[in-house]
Amino acid sequence: MTVAHSRIPRAPRRRALRTLPPRRKGHRLLRLVVAAAAAIALLILWAALALKFAPSSDTSPDHFDAIIVLGAPANADGNPSPEQLSRVTEGVREYERGVAPRLIVTGGADHNRFVEGQVMAKVAEAQGIPGSAIYVEGQAKDTIQNVCYSARIMKAHGWRSAEVVSSAGHLPRTAIMLSQLPLEWRTHAAPALEPISPAHLDFLVAIEALKTARYLAWARWTEPCTP
Repeated sequence: MTVAHSRIPRAPRRRALRTLPPRRKGHRLLRLVVAAAAAIALLILWAALALKFAPSSDTSPDHFDAIIVLGAPANADGNPSPEQLSRVTEGVREYERGVAPRLIVTGGADHNRFVEGQVMAKVAEAQGIPGSAIYVEGQAKDTIQNVCYSARIMKAHGWRSAEVVSSAGHLPRTAIMLSQLPLEWRTHAAPALEPISPAHLDFLVAIEALKTARYLAWARWTEPCTP
């Protein structure tokens, strides 16, 4: 007598998930890290070269419609900081030399509650500049806005040329931004009132390179200036 064997259904096989071996995962992650590091290094190099070869002007005349003094933070008590004072003082000197008949002082309350433009205007008046020759821009939060908002003031008054005063290390990045605007301009460095240590100078150079890299790769497109 033959006994029929019933077939027991087999459970369906689960497809094994394909996973990369640990070694291959590590190689892939390493390649991503190396690629990211290379991209950052190239961006920093681009920024460093842009700063090195940034123009100091796009015009030859020695007289301008306005002198733009770029802002710097005031002290916590509202008095001008050494950097702020050096910029305003140099702007006043240029005004007295007849470079331009007016000042535009630019800077908002970014680092504390004191509006940089207002503090600088008081300093300029205390140094003998008539209030009628001082135009305050008090909204800008960074260099892009300093340049852009000052250009808007100039356009509103029909002014087309400016000398831009700031700290020496700040001017190359500023010049890159000025090159994007329909203005005739030149930059002018304000001498530091206090000595700068080599370590602090290296720090400032690195910060300018990083900020320039951000501008070239990102902010130039995401924060366009329309005077």
